[in-house]
Amino acid sequence: MEEKNFTKVKEFILLGFTADSRLQRVLFFIFLIIYVISLLGNITLISLICADSRIHTPMYFFTGNLSSLDLWYSTVYTPKILVTCISEDKIISFAGCLAQFFFSAELAYSECYLLAAMAYDHYVAISNPLLYSQAMSPRLYTSVVAASYLGGFINSTVVTSETFNLSFCGNNIIDDFFCDLPPLVKLACDVKDSYQAVLYFILATNVITPTILILASYLFIIAAILKIRSTQGRLKAFSTCGSHLTAVTLYYGSIFFIYSRPTSYALERDKVVSVFYTVVIPMLNPLIYSLRSKDVKDALNKLSPYHFYQIVPLEV
Repeated sequence: MEEKNFTKVKEFILLGFTADSRLQRVLFFIFLIIYVISLLGNITLISLICADSRIHTPMYFFTGNLSSLDLWYSTVYTPKILVTCISEDKIISFAGCLAQFFFSAELAYSECYLLAAMAYDHYVAISNPLLYSQAMSPRLYTSVVAASYLGGFINSTVVTSETFNLSFCGNNIIDDFFCDLPPLVKLACDVKDSYQAVLYFILATNVITPTILILASYLFIIAAILKIRSTQGRLKAFSTCGSHLTAVTLYYGSIFFIYSRPTSYALERDKVVSVFYTVVIPMLNPLIYSLRSKDVKDALNKLSPYHFYQIVPLEV
């Protein structure tokens, strides 16, 4: 059998979005603005939740942790994207690529679990509001959040270990803006059935299972809402779930689009979707949760001496 000599890859080249220097500068300012808004939005929301005792509830505890994940999630990607846009040096070391991959996967998987936990929290709040504080005790919701982080860490460790034990031989050019699973799989020269099995296991445990839990929670939520007699009560219950449902739709929609078919990665199309869930969604989530939340608006009005936020009408 003929032996082939392969040079072990020690670094990768991130091509980014375009080779047009003028377009790169435009993209740099766009991503910079998005990143600044994301940082300000998530830090502000976390600060408000910590500072105002009136919103020290399980629902906002979950929201604060979601903002924390989004804050770090965008930070894993955006600084490197900004460097890629304005620098001729588009090299990322093997260790740097591994670190980016690990932390992005850990944060993404943890967010999947956290969104599922938030769906259950909304179900408890709507189905039995009088016993909500007892059902969602501090011990329970802190344990759930801790389990989300632990699950993300374990699964990220598994998929990172399996992915970077593949042989990347010859081509080290990643036609993307970060070290993501699909383009790395395309560069590997020894993708075996066992690795495919690991990918499907990760997809099932981190995306499909939380999705099933979310759908089940919302079926129970709908059933509970239909039992509410007053129209105003039903509208208030639906409004409680609106922000979470929007966040779930945006996040899981893009995740399913990319990772349900990691071996059939369509570069130009999937780059746009990747930008959406890595950069845009972490910016949108604090806006979604703050603009739709009367409690958050009240907290910001309370802390702002000039009440700038009153330009946005408070919802009943």
